[in-house]
Amino acid sequence: GKAYVREKVCQEYRMLGKENFRTLTIIASSRKYSNGTFEEIGHLVREIVSLAETCCADGADPSCYDTGSTALSAKSCSAGSPFPAHPGAAECCSREGLERKLCLAALRHPPQPLPRYLQPSDRELCQAFRHDPVDFADRFLYEYASSYSQAPLPVLLASTRTFLSMVSTCCISSAPTACFLKEKLERKTLSLLTLTSNRICSRFSAYGKDKVSFSYLASLAQKVPTASFEDLLPLAEDAAEVSSQCCDSVAEDCMQKKLLEHTAKICAALSARDGRFAGCCRGENLMENHFCILAMLPAPAPELPEAPEPTNKELCGKEGALHATRRVGPTAARGQPFLFELARRHPSLPDAVLAKLYDSSGKLRGECCSTKDPSACWDSKRKRIGAELFPFLEKTNQLCGQYTKLPFLEFKKRLRDSLAQAEPEASPAQLEQLLERRASFASTCCLPDAPPLLCASKV
Repeated sequence: GKAYVREKVCQEYRMLGKENFRTLTIIASSRKYSNGTFEEIGHLVREIVSLAETCCADGADPSCYDTGSTALSAKSCSAGSPFPAHPGAAECCSREGLERKLCLAALRHPPQPLPRYLQPSDRELCQAFRHDPVDFADRFLYEYASSYSQAPLPVLLASTRTFLSMVSTCCISSAPTACFLKEKLERKTLSLLTLTSNRICSRFSAYGKDKVSFSYLASLAQKVPTASFEDLLPLAEDAAEVSSQCCDSVAEDCMQKKLLEHTAKICAALSARDGRFAGCCRGENLMENHFCILAMLPAPAPELPEAPEPTNKELCGKEGALHATRRVGPTAARGQPFLFELARRHPSLPDAVLAKLYDSSGKLRGECCSTKDPSACWDSKRKRIGAELFPFLEKTNQLCGQYTKLPFLEFKKRLRDSLAQAEPEASPAQLEQLLERRASFASTCCLPDAPPLLCASKV
C-alpha cells in the first residue's frame, strides 16, 4: 500500500542520511538492472533520491510521495524513457496506478553470465580517485554491483564500503604500495564471500531450491564418488537451505555465518574420506576452505558396477528414482537414485547437462505416470534413452574431461582431429565452425563455476 511504501523509503532515508541513501540506491539499482548503462542507472538514482529528499522532509505534503512516484512510473513508460530498458516494462505499463508501480518495482534483469568487473592497478585506481572522487565512487559502485548482482545486498554493501575506504586511505598514504597490500589482505575474506555468494545465488535464482539441492548432490558425487547417496544428501540439502535463507536476506551476516557453518559440516563429513577435502579443510580461514572445495575438479571415475536401473513401478512410486533427490526402493542398491549414479560414473559431466537431465526426468515421469499403461510408456522411452542419451553423455563427459586435463591448444588439436574423423564429409569451414562451438561450450560450461542460464542454452 501507498503509506507502507512511503514510510519504508522515508524511514531508510532518515536513518541513512542523503549520501548513504544515495549509495544504497546506486547499488540496489545496479544489481536490479545489471544490463543497464551507467548513465541509465544515474538517471534512475537521481529521480529516486530527489523524490525521497523532497517528500520525506518535515512538513512535506502527505500526497507528495504518491504524486511523485506516479510521475516517475509515467516517465518510465514514456517513449524516450532515460531509465534502463526492460522487456517486461511494456506489460507493466499497460496497467494503472499502484498496480503499475508495483509491477515496475518488481522488474529485474537476469544476472550477468560472468562477473565483468576487472580491478584496475593500484596506480590507475589512485589516478581515477584523485581526478574525481565522487565520479570514481559512483562508477565503482555501478560496475561492482552490476557484476556481482546476485550477491546478497548486505555482502555487496560491506564489500563496496571497505573497497572505497581502502582506496581513499591508501591513495593519500605516504606508502601506498604497503597500504594496499595490508588492506587487500584484510579484505580477502570479504572478497571471497562476494565472489562465492554471487555464484551460489546465481545458481539458486536460476534453479530454485529443489534443483539446487540436486546440483550440489551431483557435484559432491563427482568430487567424492566413493561416498554414498545417504552421506551426501544431507550436505546437498544443507547447501540449498543456505541459499534459500540468505540470498534474499537483508540480515547483515546471514550468508557468511551460514556458509561457514555449512563448510564446517562438509569438512567434518568428508575430510577423513578424501585427501583433497582434507587438504581444503586444513586452513584456518573457513571462507578460503569453502572456496577451495567449490573450485575442486571432479575425481577420476571409480570402478563401479553398472548403475541399477529403477523399475517402472519405482519410477512412478511416491518419489521416482530419476528425480534424484530422495532415497527410493527397499534395498540399498535401489536406494541410490539413478541420476546420482550417473553423476558419479561420469565425473566430467557438467552441471548444465545434469540440470537438463533433472528437468527431463521430471517431465518424463509426468508424461508416463499419468498414462493408463505407465510400463509401456517407460519401455518405449528406455529404448530411446539407450540409443540417444547415453552416447551423448559419454561424448560430453569425454569433451569436458579432456578440457579440464589438457592445455587449451592441445585440447583444441585433439578435438579438431576427433571431429575430422567423426565428420569426414564436412568441409574445412564446417569443421572449423563445429570446433569453435565445442571449444566455446567447453571453456564456458565444463568448469565448476559455469554460469547456469548461459550454459543451459548451450547444452
